[in-house]
Amino acid sequence: MKAQARITLILLMILLGAFMLTLSGCSFKRITKSKNIVYQKADKTSAEQQLNVFAPKKHSEASDVLIFVHGGNWNSGKKSQYNIIGGHWAKKGVVTVLVDYPLSPSAGYDDMAISVAKSVDWVKKNISQYGGNPDRIFLSGHSAGGHLATLVATDEHYFKNIGLENPLAGVILIDAAGLDMYGYLQEEKFEKGNTYLNTFSNNPDTWKKATPLYHLHSNMPPMLIYRGGKTYPSILASNEKFIKALKTYAPETPYHIQKGKKHIPMITQFFNPWNGRYGEILEFMKTADNQRELPEDKREAEAFLRD
Repeated sequence: MKAQARITLILLMILLGAFMLTLSGCSFKRITKSKNIVYQKADKTSAEQQLNVFAPKKHSEASDVLIFVHGGNWNSGKKSQYNIIGGHWAKKGVVTVLVDYPLSPSAGYDDMAISVAKSVDWVKKNISQYGGNPDRIFLSGHSAGGHLATLVATDEHYFKNIGLENPLAGVILIDAAGLDMYGYLQEEKFEKGNTYLNTFSNNPDTWKKATPLYHLHSNMPPMLIYRGGKTYPSILASNEKFIKALKTYAPETPYHIQKGKKHIPMITQFFNPWNGRYGEILEFMKTADNQRELPEDKREAEAFLRD
């Protein structure tokens, strides 16, 4: 009986230690959660779109801002699935915004990208109320969300159409899909009614417009790109093409391949607040923002010296 009691006590101590470890460090930091804020009102063609904001409760100065666009094959997913990640980022001092956007088949990729751009516009105008710095906005996305984030960041017309100069200090892609949607749809030759054709139409010219690979230019926000070593073949191929094309414009772009990681674990790893990607992204946000602030002639001079 005494032996059993000792075993029980040891187990309880182990559980208590694990619980205290979970609460340690940045986990003690208090945060605020503001959910289901409307950033795009409903109209005749689209439903209302909302976002969630997670922010440090106390801050001595305005914080960096991270907007996250969820994945889901362009036809599923929702912001609330990633609330835990929003909380982790807020506890690390980053004001984090999780956005919903219209989904296929009721919306096409262009409608989705327009909504993402409008969410950035809302953040630019309102995030200071939550302790965020509107001059330090980073856009991130996983899977289909990575495609939309990249498209909005590189195709300047999305911001220009809403009267906004590209406000992004940087872009973080997490196993992004669709970076070469044009090549993928040409190769697969899907039949009419396929979910991808519902999203991107049957028109190859539209596929090209929807492809970030064809919108790269020298004045893009800096990027940090992650790819799973065991991701889907289509994502692997499109990321490799994208990285190759980026060398013309941004040869220093950090590109991390996480060996052994499949597509879904590339985002669920962020459920762990001690995942090493958090530190890497925080460091990127510091250096990318500093690089973005340099005058163009100084950026070119630094690039010349690196070469």
